[in-house]
Amino acid sequence: MSTPRTGAAVGTRRPVQIVAAVFGVVFLLVGVLGFVPGVTTNYDQLQFAGHESGALLLGLFAVSVLHNIVHLLFGIAGLALARRPDTARNYLVYGGIVYAVLWIYGLVIDHGSDANFVPLNTADNWLHLVLAVAMIALGVVLGREVSRSTRTA
Repeated sequence: MSTPRTGAAVGTRRPVQIVAAVFGVVFLLVGVLGFVPGVTTNYDQLQFAGHESGALLLGLFAVSVLHNIVHLLFGIAGLALARRPDTARNYLVYGGIVYAVLWIYGLVIDHGSDANFVPLNTADNWLHLVLAVAMIALGVVLGREVSRSTRTA
């Protein structure tokens, strides 16, 4: 039995779906860990949003309540969109584009200004670049099979 959109047998997962689900789980985990004292240092300085939040996930990445919520939502989206190969590919590619925009945003803003509402620091910026490249590359490479099978279905 096959699905009309992808040609994949029902119940089988394509690599693009697995990778999207893994990213979703990791983002969920990061979102939760951002609320855990000890894993998040300076937890008493956690703010809802803004550069004044002094909390650091793993002592390195700036976080706020808003930042953690965004990670949780991004994780939920990853798990939901991993259910189909085409939406998994889109999650990786467009999610990677979002992270590329965040990387550029983090480079151009003054980290001590109100424009840094997420908040972002240098470690976040480099992580966002790595996430952007990895997500887009994996979405494109693993999504090729999805594109071919949708054209032939």
